[in-house]
Amino acid sequence: MTWQTLANQLFPGGHDIAEHDNFLSGSGQVDGQTVAVIGTTEHVPIGIEIALAQAQAILQTVQRHPGRPILILVDTQGQRLRHRDEMLGINSYMAHLGKCVDLARRRGHAVIGLVYDQALSGGFITSGLIASACYALPQATIRVMGLPAMARITKVPEERLTELARDNPVFAPGPENYLRMGGLHAIWADDLANRLAEALASADPADGRMALGQDRGGRLLAQPVAEAVRTGGHVRPA
Repeated sequence: MTWQTLANQLFPGGHDIAEHDNFLSGSGQVDGQTVAVIGTTEHVPIGIEIALAQAQAILQTVQRHPGRPILILVDTQGQRLRHRDEMLGINSYMAHLGKCVDLARRRGHAVIGLVYDQALSGGFITSGLIASACYALPQATIRVMGLPAMARITKVPEERLTELARDNPVFAPGPENYLRMGGLHAIWADDLANRLAEALASADPADGRMALGQDRGGRLLAQPVAEAVRTGGHVRPA
């Protein structure tokens, strides 16, 4: 689905979203309210320019439109792997973007992430995955690291990782597995405008992803470990 088609389905009341060098920005009308929109398209890698553009758009929304909901449309192949970006400190730029999303949430903005095409590695972590809640379309491609790359890093044979991925969503890509782990709140299959309105109405500033992962059986230890750290207690086996 193109971002234009997606925007028309999300905002039947109209929108002014525009694209410039694969960066999306603007606003849309849904359920009688204005939503600020930022995002990316064409699987663009997140380099320092787009990271700064997204951060600037979020800060401008916080400054000029207190409390306005923010929708992050995600389509990225991850952070840009260039010597120039690494030397300029791409990690700091992406951390800045993540901090801006966190600031918006703390200032009372409902921040919703929507993966409509591709979401990989750091480009996803510092945008949609750090939002108040993240959703995806059924055809979305989501993974933090592909199994071949994971095999190279961990020195575990790819065949073994493929076997583990059949039962453990931590190793497996796809929106269904991220739903099980609590990374996604839901998968939107139809009536996108209504789904967005519902997501905005139910957005919670508290991060409930660990609890979702535990309830859905895809991430069983994150919540108990966090609770043990908070209380100084012990982790109870799942």
